[in-house]
Amino acid sequence: MRMNVSTGPETAGLRPLSARSVVLSMLLAVHPPELPVRDLVRLVEPFGVGGSTLRAALSRMVAAGDLWRTDAVYGLSDRLLARQRRQDDAVHPRTRAWDGDWEMVVITATGRGAAERAELRTRLTALRLAELREGVWLRPANLDRPLPEGLHRVAVTYTARPDEPAHDLVARLWPLSAWASTAHTLLTTASDAPHPADRLTAFAAIVRHLLGDPVLPPALLPPTWPGPELRTAYAEYQREVVASVGVEGRVRGC
Repeated sequence: MRMNVSTGPETAGLRPLSARSVVLSMLLAVHPPELPVRDLVRLVEPFGVGGSTLRAALSRMVAAGDLWRTDAVYGLSDRLLARQRRQDDAVHPRTRAWDGDWEMVVITATGRGAAERAELRTRLTALRLAELREGVWLRPANLDRPLPEGLHRVAVTYTARPDEPAHDLVARLWPLSAWASTAHTLLTTASDAPHPADRLTAFAAIVRHLLGDPVLPPALLPPTWPGPELRTAYAEYQREVVASVGVEGRVRGC
């Protein structure tokens, strides 16, 4: 039996942030994800990133394909726009009422190499599916999102009603207690952080952790599930940071 812990979010630690990480955090917070360099200078200063360090980081990020530049405006590349969409979905998941159905994906493709198999596992985990056994993935059908069309080249999909009680199946598929424990720790860390850089580090860990929330129907969650509280805290932090340079209203949901 596999316990579906995705690589990183559930055990997200507090990682020191580089100038690149600070810039990405700022751009990922705004919609559309582009800012004049003068706004970036003001945004990153409280996090210990000076003007010369910022400009060097921006040049490297443009060269690496992370950012595009037009005159004095920088924005996220298409590759990182996909990351912003995943982050937005983590903070504002789209759900619908659950009627007891489950999504099931069964892998049918054979002869794939290790890298291709790993990439598919990452894609399915990002869709918040969990692996019951090798090649069989499922979750409650409460997410308001289609499965990618390309998935049908390697898998078949079903709507299922498992015989096993839903709470028992959820307990087998997701480490909810461990996820919740880390979430509570991150909330406390963010609340107690004494400096802007410490808070940004904590909230960067929070958004990574949210990527691993299975977003289950409320009826299948523990009564003190911290997912909504974590999302609210991060959304408020986004508004706070973006408002600090006068571009409030460009944060999703504002």
